[in-house]
Amino acid sequence: MSLATEIDDLPASATRGGETQGWAERIALTLFIAIPLLAIAAAVPVALHDGWLTWLDVAIALPMYFLTLHGITVGYHRLFTHKSFKPNRAVKISLAVLGSMAVEGPVVRWVADHRKHHKFSDRDGDPHSPWKYGESFGGLVKGLWWAHIGWLFDSEQTPQRQYAPDLMKDRDIVWISRNFWVFTLISLAIPPALGGLITWSWTGALTAFFWGTLVRVALLHHMTWAINSICHAVGDRPFVSRDKSANIWWLAIPSGGESWHNLHHADPTSARHGVLRGQLDTSARTIWVLQKLGWVSDVRWPSRERIDSKLVANQPVAA
Repeated sequence: MSLATEIDDLPASATRGGETQGWAERIALTLFIAIPLLAIAAAVPVALHDGWLTWLDVAIALPMYFLTLHGITVGYHRLFTHKSFKPNRAVKISLAVLGSMAVEGPVVRWVADHRKHHKFSDRDGDPHSPWKYGESFGGLVKGLWWAHIGWLFDSEQTPQRQYAPDLMKDRDIVWISRNFWVFTLISLAIPPALGGLITWSWTGALTAFFWGTLVRVALLHHMTWAINSICHAVGDRPFVSRDKSANIWWLAIPSGGESWHNLHHADPTSARHGVLRGQLDTSARTIWVLQKLGWVSDVRWPSRERIDSKLVANQPVAA
């Protein structure tokens, strides 16, 4: 049986998420948004409760956050969507799994949505532009909500065979996308398992679950959605692009460098988004380390000339 035939035989929801969104998906999506969001709302009072935020919780939550964050930024985004570098098979699989553990959807669906976003950025057809309802104050407020969360519930889904045919031909990616739910369960289970085993207590498992699972997933979600909403509404625009993409400096570290969004839309395949002096981009540094180890190749680093050609005006460019 050919790979194409195997893919065609898979249920639509397994690899593409379907062309329309059903009620079951909407209910699941609501739960995965609302429950972690409630955890964020409860984070401060919980942290103030004696024993409900320990250094162990931090030591579990932070690595889980940044590992799964870079699964999205380096894997889902710069590799699978934009082909900014070529990985070996182990790196490809690892990044797809880590991205899946961010609980933002199967890799094929995520990539298709993002490629469509770039094709129609801030125009009709963009899945999540904050300018969907116009440029008035009321329209922008409504548009920011749409770009941040509302678009996730759109019944019309991106045709993923059209926007991600290359991934549909990759046996590894199809399998990982099909088994997204498995990696979601693993992601949710790791923090409480570690907390419980290290402290040998149910309290240790519970607090690790709260911080390392619920709060971590919520922060990851809203960081990704903030790039869709805030970084297309306000910020600096030092580069020429055909949309309203902008840079937000205070999101640089928690977003792994994704908030240097203006250069990304000016040069989408660039492996580095933070190209001006002082623009920290941990995702680009991760790719650099992988390249030095010999695990990735053909990295599309932006040249000084290419950066200069895209600048609106003279800016101090990082060496």
